[in-house]
Amino acid sequence: MGLSHAQPRIGVFGGAFDPPHLAHVALAGAALTQLGLTRLHILPTGRPAHRSRPVSAGEHRLAMARLAFAELPDVVVDAREFARSGPSYTVDTLDELQGEYPGAQLVLIIGGDQAAAFPQWHRYQDILHKAIISVAGRENSAKAGGLFELQHPPGGRWEPLQWPLMSVSATDIRWRVASGLDIHHLVPAGVARYIEQHHLYKSA
Repeated sequence: MGLSHAQPRIGVFGGAFDPPHLAHVALAGAALTQLGLTRLHILPTGRPAHRSRPVSAGEHRLAMARLAFAELPDVVVDAREFARSGPSYTVDTLDELQGEYPGAQLVLIIGGDQAAAFPQWHRYQDILHKAIISVAGRENSAKAGGLFELQHPPGGRWEPLQWPLMSVSATDIRWRVASGLDIHHLVPAGVARYIEQHHLYKSA
């Protein structure tokens, strides 16, 4: 049962989604239910600022995200970061969403691995003022989340997000496709078809 809140709550869940997989979908569903979200924006990153590996073309990642999250209610696959030149920064997206949802609470959903690296994010202290941070549980997330909170001064707003641990990673999926192995148990059916139709990750 989701939480009841007087203010609208807008979730923000970003990532490369290269490709989006079943763990992403499970996390989005858990966020909608547990965090009492009015709406959840799924944001494929335009040009990730913290990623050394080149990502697939934005049109492919956007199309796959739309397929992956199509069955979830109150979800918007948001293409805004592709319109920006230069690196994509979460703080800019939060600024824009604040203007679009006056009076709403913004809830930024991140994984434990992202939480551990959060102090390196662009204007991370501003993010703490603009949004509630919900750290989702994954392998090693308790350690990462604990380190995250210890590294920051009081004032951040935190909400836990519990979801079934799933050993699924986009890196493994890309490797499996390149190796000719099956991925249908790791990604939504529409995403698997899209990857096959567009011959993605064959040289990963």
